[in-house]
Amino acid sequence: MWQPPPPYKLNFDAVVFSGLEKTGIGAIIRNDKGEVMEAMFAVGPSIENSEEAELLAYRRSLEFSVDARFTSLIIEGDNVNVIQAISSSLSNHSLLGCVVDDVRHLIHGLHWAMPNQIRREENTVAHVLAQYARNLDDDLYWMEDSPPPALVALYHDASLL
Repeated sequence: MWQPPPPYKLNFDAVVFSGLEKTGIGAIIRNDKGEVMEAMFAVGPSIENSEEAELLAYRRSLEFSVDARFTSLIIEGDNVNVIQAISSSLSNHSLLGCVVDDVRHLIHGLHWAMPNQIRREENTVAHVLAQYARNLDDDLYWMEDSPPPALVALYHDASLL
């Protein structure tokens, strides 16, 4: 009997660099063995608060995943309000409601998805990637390779498996 492939895990995070007038976005997709499939550092616009940055990072990381043709994802972020907003079946009438709708639309386009709120300590790799975007003017992508700035965090995650 045919079984779907195990889902991949997407972790995302955002960091607001208020003095630099930009935001850092980090995302990483790993398989069920913890191996890096894809990773990204991205530079986002200047944002006022971390919740808005996290929501934009959620959308950007999902776009990245869809572009890379991942269709079964466990989606992990560390902002409880953002994960709850996306997971809710209620309409979102906030100023960021259109971004919430975008994220929901992207999730519904996947074969299978499970949004999951995790602790900050469990999202270290994505956070390191987002922090590294401070040094960038353009986005960087890795395919099936571990991004060097995140190696220590990846090794730490691997030791927890």
